[in-house]
Amino acid sequence: MQIKNLMSEELITVDKDQNLSDALKLLRKHNVSRLPVTNHKELVGIISERDIANKLGSSKAENMPASRFHISSVMVKDVITVPETMQLADVAKIMLDKGIGSVPVMRGDEMVGIVSKADFVTLAVGIAFDKIAVKEIMSKEVIDVSPADRLVHARRKMLDNNVGRLPVVDDDKLVGMITSKDLMRAFIDFRKNVPEKYQKSQIKEVLVEDIMSSNPCYVSKEMSITEVSNIMMETGFNGLPVIEDGKLVGIITQTDILRLIEKLES
Repeated sequence: MQIKNLMSEELITVDKDQNLSDALKLLRKHNVSRLPVTNHKELVGIISERDIANKLGSSKAENMPASRFHISSVMVKDVITVPETMQLADVAKIMLDKGIGSVPVMRGDEMVGIVSKADFVTLAVGIAFDKIAVKEIMSKEVIDVSPADRLVHARRKMLDNNVGRLPVVDDDKLVGMITSKDLMRAFIDFRKNVPEKYQKSQIKEVLVEDIMSSNPCYVSKEMSITEVSNIMMETGFNGLPVIEDGKLVGIITQTDILRLIEKLES
């Protein structure tokens, strides 16, 4: 199958000279996690929730509201694109090799769509995926945080390990999840509500438990990939903790499913 048959043709873009506040409104309005960035309709970058969370959480950006940042100062400039005729497996391999969550799709010099890991997840249903269990493809080495950890520590863990979500574990029990979206919203709310002169000291007092999602959705290692894919599509979650006998034993993400599809399609 060519990627043009899977891509989303609805393109929500943001101009490089707009500010982060404009991007945040678009992300929220359209319930997407990244936006292609344009300059006079030409693709010049891409910006994601993770990029925004990383920027707003950096020490260099302390005390500055989102409205002070231009998109061009936050976006990823070296955008990897694919032609609309490229095969699914080849696109999946590029995304896996480069560690990216989406790629704009081109027809010549024109951007005609975008494809994300979430689009690939829609393919992971049916007989072939009914026969594959979570335990066969899940990541067993889980990077987690404690509810008492500082928010800045969680951000650093995500950055260092190039992940967009962390299970929150207390006394070996899963008590929550924290994502790039949670970080992004927390940093924005913090800047709005805390006077500028107190931000540098008080940001260190914000804890994971203050912003994490409690009672997280989880799966068992015996569930099929079809079941997990359906949960991801229904909830919009990019990753799900795997629980056995009340303990966290792994995590299954869109990346794991993308890797499976790439293997089956090759």
